Amino acid sequence: MNQDIKEVLFSKEMIDQRVQEIGSKITKDYQMKDLVLVGILKGGVPFLADLIRAIDLPLEYDLMAVSSYGASTKSSGTVKIMKDLDMGIEGRDVIIVEDIIDTGLTLHYLLQNIRSRRPTSLKVATMLDKPSQRKMQIQPEYNGFEIPDVFVVGYGLDYAGKYRNLPFIGILKEEIYQKK
Repeated sequence: MNQDIKEVLFSKEMIDQRVQEIGSKITKDYQMKDLVLVGILKGGVPFLADLIRAIDLPLEYDLMAVSSYGASTKSSGTVKIMKDLDMGIEGRDVIIVEDIIDTGLTLHYLLQNIRSRRPTSLKVATMLDKPSQRKMQIQPEYNGFEIPDVFVVGYGLDYAGKYRNLPFIGILKEEIYQKK
C-alpha cells in the first residue's frame, strides 16, 4: 500500500501533535458548555476518535454519514444523508468533525441541516483544509493542516474505500486513480 503513495505530507507524529493542540483549544473554549461532537463517517472517524481523547471535558458524540464523492476523486456536489444523528442537539454546543474540507459543498449542506435543529452554537473542526478548491465560503474554527490541491489518503481519507488505515496522510500517486 505504501508504494501507492507519492509523498507523505503529515506523519503520524505530526498528526498526533496537531490533534492534541486542537483538543486543548476546544477544552479551553468549551468550559461549562454542553458539548456534542458530530463525526462525519467514514473519513472523520480516526480524527474524531483521537480528538475526543484529547478534549479534557465531559462531552458526547454522534455520527452522521453523508455521501458526495462515491468512488471519485472530486465531490459531485450532490449530498445525501446516509445516516442521521441518533440524538437531539437543540440547545447544545455542536462541533462538526470532518476529515477534509475542499469545495465546501458538503459541509455547507451539513451546516444548514444542523443549524435547522437549533443548537446553541455550531463550529467546525477539520483535519485538512483545501481552500484552493472552495466553492462555498467556509472557514473552520479548528483546522489541522492546510493543503494544496492534491489528492490525499490516509488517516481516514480514502480512494475508492481504500487507504483509510494508513497512519499518515499522503499524496496518492496519480496513476492509481487514473486507472479507472
